[in-house]
Amino acid sequence: MTLICVPIPIDAPDAVGEALERAADAASRGADLVEWRADVLAEDPQALGALRRLVRECPRPCITTIRTAAEGGMFEGSESDRISLLEALGTSEPSAYLDLEWSVYGSSANLAQKVDLVVDHPEQVREVPTRLILSLHDFDGRPRDLMQRLAAMAAAPAASVLKLAWRARSIRDDLEVFDLLMERPKPMAAMTMGPFGAMGRILAPKFGGLLTYASLDADMQTAEGQVPIEELRTIYRFSSIGPRTEVFGIVGWPVAHSRSPAFHNAAFEAADRDAVLVPMPVAPGWEPFKASIGAMLDHERLDFRGGCVTAPHKEHLLRFVEEHGGEIEPLASAVGAANTLVVRGDGSLLAANTDAPAAAEALAEGFGLDPSSLDASSFAGRRIAVLGAGGAAAAVAAGLAMHGATVVVANRSRGRAESLAERLRAAGDGTWRVSAAELDSLACGCFHAFVNATPVGMAGGPEPDGSPLPDEVRLDDSVVVFDTVYAPERTPLISEAAARGAKIVGGMSMFARQARRQQLLFAAER
Repeated sequence: MTLICVPIPIDAPDAVGEALERAADAASRGADLVEWRADVLAEDPQALGALRRLVRECPRPCITTIRTAAEGGMFEGSESDRISLLEALGTSEPSAYLDLEWSVYGSSANLAQKVDLVVDHPEQVREVPTRLILSLHDFDGRPRDLMQRLAAMAAAPAASVLKLAWRARSIRDDLEVFDLLMERPKPMAAMTMGPFGAMGRILAPKFGGLLTYASLDADMQTAEGQVPIEELRTIYRFSSIGPRTEVFGIVGWPVAHSRSPAFHNAAFEAADRDAVLVPMPVAPGWEPFKASIGAMLDHERLDFRGGCVTAPHKEHLLRFVEEHGGEIEPLASAVGAANTLVVRGDGSLLAANTDAPAAAEALAEGFGLDPSSLDASSFAGRRIAVLGAGGAAAAVAAGLAMHGATVVVANRSRGRAESLAERLRAAGDGTWRVSAAELDSLACGCFHAFVNATPVGMAGGPEPDGSPLPDEVRLDDSVVVFDTVYAPERTPLISEAAARGAKIVGGMSMFARQARRQQLLFAAER
């Protein structure tokens, strides 16, 4: 069983009461351990009394940590003062664990001897309840001598738990974390820090990690990459993850805004399937995508079964599956982009596009049509502008054109819009009416709908407060405005369109429809 530890920083003795309230809150949310981060408190003359109370009144077993600035903390006092404080605490009000950096413990026999007096180890002459966590943190990246340091840490008799954390370069670093956990010489907590750190922290139970660190709330991280405890327990069903759990991902850049984990993990739970979908951020570009997906497929213990692929990798997914001899669903081939990867039971790959039909159904709802009865002429006579020329725009344009719409692709780069329009006309064997236009030509008053298929307006995106629609475009109740962005649900474009009287369709309509199709694929291809 992997324990959830919630770190709680405390800066001054008069903050003890508030810190204990936060610990009680963490316990009520399912925390198994509380880590008192006393980096700043330790420099106060009254620190020992405050720490004694924190340990004594903590509602869960606790870890006491005074982290140095060199390894990501805020303690700036002398090492002798820090160790003396921990020694005094250990002899008067011992905590369950004491966390100390290997860089300190391993460099001074004198300091190590003082620590050994207050922690449990084979040569201890008295019964001591406190166990020592020897930790290593590197905020520059994976240490080149990681394995040598790990071996030295493991050889220390007093070390009950080993903790490793470094700043990841990509999610491939998490795969090494998993290998280290599986081959651990002692109980271990291992994780990466930074934007790629969430996957490893969520999957710690699959690989036998002793504990994972979760923040009390999203704004209370003590290290980048921590997942809020509420999300860890509810969205990711942390307590149900085990060695046989299948792993799916939401792959893109960024992915923190995505609702895919909440939707798909709830669906897995409803289907009683031992599976979890986790964030898998992959930096833009073909090479990072190829390397990351390839590494996850090759990892024998990950049980990677595919997932949802979002911008900017929808076209990369198609290329990847093609190069690996997989099957490409005809619609995905026509669109030139895919948003769903399935790893079948025999290891073969399937790429599919669930965006195109979902977009058509969502817009049909805006037009007052029955989404369940669309045919090749449902949108006949309707002229629709699609903003963007990437994978999402391709799917939307194809989904509308295949139901009879006249689609105009508008993009900041006219060349990309022309290329997409030409490709879709060829995919539709000349029956799909798709053309390209400049953004400033959209004010003609000749469109029945506008669809945003760019990341403009997306939380965490490049222009979260922006709108892709030119100001000159006339909007009223004869026009439908559909934004494929769903986080936030009320984007700047949707707010603007509603204020000007247009009919609106939010991105959640399309998201839910395409996600349901993804679930059917995940279930059918097991």
